[in-house]
Amino acid sequence: MSGSTFLARAAAIVSDYRDHVAGPHEHLSLLRWQIDEGHALESRETYPGHITTSAIILSPDGAQTLLIDHRTLKRWLQPGGHYEPAALFWHSAMREAVEETGIAGLALHPWHEGRDRPFIIDSHDVPGKASRGERPHVHHDLQFLFVADPAAVLSAQLDEVAAARWHPVKALTDIATRAMSRLPGT
Repeated sequence: MSGSTFLARAAAIVSDYRDHVAGPHEHLSLLRWQIDEGHALESRETYPGHITTSAIILSPDGAQTLLIDHRTLKRWLQPGGHYEPAALFWHSAMREAVEETGIAGLALHPWHEGRDRPFIIDSHDVPGKASRGERPHVHHDLQFLFVADPAAVLSAQLDEVAAARWHPVKALTDIATRAMSRLPGT
């Protein structure tokens, strides 16, 4: 996919999100500016920020969430990572979740109604990684909701993830505050 096609898809996703999902203070100014400027947001080498995708995975009853213990950041987070080319943005998030946790049977949450509309777009600062020559930058994280069986076998991708484990859904309060407040039934 060409850079212009990717930017057109990103622009459409952001516009749709702002029209149908975003709260009153979710302006996404930096992300929208980078799109307007034609930045290669699909590349992790693009500064000041680039697109990542992540998966907020819930148990069918919504009581649990699957998290990873991130080796570099040394904290529990939802699975995700830098965007990898995919037909839909949620496919990239799903691929990251499966790679990092080994979870089988992951399904897009009904909230999405099959659309490629993020549940949350969270632009946040990341520290960078000196060993990769990365300086501090911004991740424009497109977060999607998924459902999986907590009884499914997990196998963490140990080069990036120290562990993968189910937690009470309240754990999202400190990890993904906006997502927690937006979850169906909360």
